[in-house]
Amino acid sequence: MNTVKRSVELVFVMAAVTMLGSVVFSYQATSIPDSRLIQPEDLVKILQSPKGERPLIIQVGSHVLYEQAHIPGSEYIGPASREVGLAELRKRVESLPRGKLIVLYCGCCPWSHCPNVKPALDLLRSLGFTNVKVLYIADNFGANWVEKGYPVGKGD
Repeated sequence: MNTVKRSVELVFVMAAVTMLGSVVFSYQATSIPDSRLIQPEDLVKILQSPKGERPLIIQVGSHVLYEQAHIPGSEYIGPASREVGLAELRKRVESLPRGKLIVLYCGCCPWSHCPNVKPALDLLRSLGFTNVKVLYIADNFGANWVEKGYPVGKGD
């Protein structure tokens, strides 16, 4: 009887941990403060400006999506929801000045479900980067960038 009760308790605990983990994971982009976000139209203005320092723009989502459409001049690092992507991001920025403007974006899915931008932001902040912005993409890259007529690159 005790064994059955323990098994049932264990199943409930595992289910609760799994549910909590998926909720935290899928909603982490929504915890990024507005002060760390940049709107698509504001990034376009920066990119079209003839003066000023160009930001380093890094796509931290799917390679397939990057090949289909990406911000011209952006670099593909890999999904920041995976350790491999975070390792690539760390390697890419290690020699940069900590005040360099870096813009991160994904666009794989609705903002409230993006698993990639928050881990990338957290990593850069932990490395001492002070001028990091995350491109706010409410729905997906196609709807919030491509369909608005903003500049698009294709391929690698």
